[in-house]
Formats: sequence, C-alpha cells, structure tokens
Amino acid sequence: MAIKDILPGKLGFGAAPLGNMFRDIPEPEARATVEAAWNDGIRYYDNAPFYGAGLAEIRMGAALADKPRDQYVISTKVGRVILDEVEDVSARDLGEKGDVFKYGRPNKIVNDYSADATLRSIEDSLKRLNTDHIDIAFVHDVAQDFYGDEWLDVFETARKGAFRALDGLRDEGVIKAWGLGVNRVEPIELLLELQEPRPDGFLLAGRYTLLDHDRALQRVMPMVSERGLGIVVGGPYSSGALVGGPNFEYAPVTAPMKEKIARIKTIADRYGISMKAAGLQFALANPAVAAVIPGASQPTRIAEDSAALQEAVPADFWQELRESRLVNFAAPLPA
Repeated sequence: MAIKDILPGKLGFGAAPLGNMFRDIPEPEARATVEAAWNDGIRYYDNAPFYGAGLAEIRMGAALADKPRDQYVISTKVGRVILDEVEDVSARDLGEKGDVFKYGRPNKIVNDYSADATLRSIEDSLKRLNTDHIDIAFVHDVAQDFYGDEWLDVFETARKGAFRALDGLRDEGVIKAWGLGVNRVEPIELLLELQEPRPDGFLLAGRYTLLDHDRALQRVMPMVSERGLGIVVGGPYSSGALVGGPNFEYAPVTAPMKEKIARIKTIADRYGISMKAAGLQFALANPAVAAVIPGASQPTRIAEDSAALQEAVPADFWQELRESRLVNFAAPLPA
C-alpha cells in the first residue's frame, strides 16, 4: 500500500527530539508534548531506535499507551539494533549525527541491515513503543552522510537483507508499508531504479525544504509522483535554521545560509507571514509530499505548527520568493 494512502493527515509528529536531541529533555515535558500533539488532532507519529538509543520510542510508547491503537499511525526504522550493554556515548562513530543524541540512553547501538537484524529491530521497537503492530518501517540512513564512500556497500547489504525482509513482512500483513528514511536523495534514486524489491514510499529529511530542495526536484519528486507512492518530509525547518535556530544540517548555520534565511524573513515579515508557515506550506505544495513531520520537544510548538499549516499566505509572497531566486523556478508553489 502506498504510504500516501496510509497517512491520516498532512501534519505528523517527528519524534527525534524525544530522544534528547541536542538537550536533556525532562520526562514531563516530553510526555506533555506528545499529549499536546494528540489533543491537536495529530495522528501520525514517526520514530526510530536511533533517537536516543531507544529513548524516543520508550517515551512515545508510554505517552500513547491509553490511546486507541486503530486511531493513529506509527512509523519507525530499522538498521540500528539497540543492545542492553552500555557504552561511552562520546566514543560512538555514527556519522554526522553521532553527537546529536549524546543526552540519550547510553545503550550500545549496532548498525546492522541484515534480514535477521531487521526482524529483531522490529520486535524490539514493538516492545519499546508498547504496541502490537507498526504501520510503516523505514530503512534508516543507508546514505553517504553516515557511511561515506562505503555507503553503496551498506546499501547492497540492506538490499539483500532489510529490503527483502520488509517486503516479506508487508506481504504477510505484519506491516502495511516500507521504504527508506534518509537525509540524502541518492539512495532513493537508486532504489527506485531497481526492479525489485518495490518500496511503498519514503521519508526524506532536510532535502525538500524551503532552504534546500534543488536536488530533490530533479529526479526524486517526479519519480515518486509517477509511481503514486508519497514522501514524508522530515526536518521541514532544516534543523531549526529556518525558524531562527543555531543549526542547519545538524551543524552551526553558515554565513551564506544565514544571509539566505534573512532574505526570506525580510519578505515574510513584509507580508506578515511566519517562517513556519512558509516552510510547511512550501513542502506540502509538491504533489509527491504526503506529510510533513516537524520535530517538537515542547507542547507550545505543536500549536505553532498547526497554526502555520492553516495560515493564509498570499500568492504574491511565493511569487516574490521565486522572482528573488530564493526558491527553484521548477518548485510547485501553494495555490
């Protein structure tokens, strides 16, 4: 089943912050944030074992424990197995996001895209999420940002292992859909070129945002649209940079990017448009995009995201962004 046909709405909940992303989030704050999302009508929740070495899944499982399971959709990821043994978090070699979750659990994380590890990962996630089924499983981070020049070898391991295992679980009805959850477009392009197995959609983080969308427009978005699959856009605020945060792509914002953000904000301020509205509505204007999942670690952020989705944005705003070359001329804009 195509991912776009499974998701219950355009706005979902990205759970990475629940894994103590960038900071140590108190338990009551994490619980209140999930509760705020539920009360606001959000019914799609994305997670991953990588987020705080299982912490995000544990917190979400506890927060949703009293909610009717048939009323919400959960996606999580495979490719990382969380062990019971403890390790030195500062010594982890986990690519460019390795220290993003340094405040998470100290459990050892093992990268493993084999079929056996995939089945174990799903089983472990079910326990942490306190649920009897997972709707969508994404194969996590099979890309150059984590594996450098060896990423193609990792992808091939996943093709023979994780992809086929998830294909089987979908055919058996254990999960409804599977795909890739990545921060780069190349793995999606490569998988879509294969004759088999066939994914049901993708989670693409950071690559179809107001600040960075050129490469995704070239092939990924058209290919996904043609196949009727659907893309979930993760990180629509580009690690917070779009809305005034200090990070872009999990690193400090560069001077050129600060200048680009300032130019967009100047235009947005003139029209009275919030940067969140600009970011969310831009991503959703592409027909390939099934949902956006901004991350949140505070209850107030949920209300802001919902309001941004409903905010009235005049067509002249988008046209000025295009004329100022702040968005790609080929990018679909909101009507």
